[in-house]
Amino acid sequence: QVQLAESGGGLVQAGGSLRLSCAASGRYIASRTIAWFRQGPGKEREFVAAVRWSGDNTYYADSVKGRFTCSRDNAKNTLYLQMNSLKPEDTAVYYCAADRGLFQPRIMTRGNDYEYWGQGTQVTVSS
Repeated sequence: QVQLAESGGGLVQAGGSLRLSCAASGRYIASRTIAWFRQGPGKEREFVAAVRWSGDNTYYADSVKGRFTCSRDNAKNTLYLQMNSLKPEDTAVYYCAADRGLFQPRIMTRGNDYEYWGQGTQVTVSS
């Protein structure tokens, strides 16, 4: 029903920037909250950021607040994650995920609340 495809990952030096994109297709994309998660080597998957379906509310993990900006363009069905001041600890596979519910009033941060997932894009930050 919903397909997600991430792009924009790569290798960058510490202090650098990258912009990830998540192209979404399928039913009711504009009605779903879409989030970014990441999983670093040897680590559990963790919530990074999300933007509500309406685009008027975002939420960030403390570890990325002030450095990452999440936005969406519903006309293009695309979600973005602008990552600035990258650190080696940001190294991970980054995934976008779409909420299983529609018009949800709150942004959820647990992976289990998201039903649709992309394949991920690797981000590597060298020191």
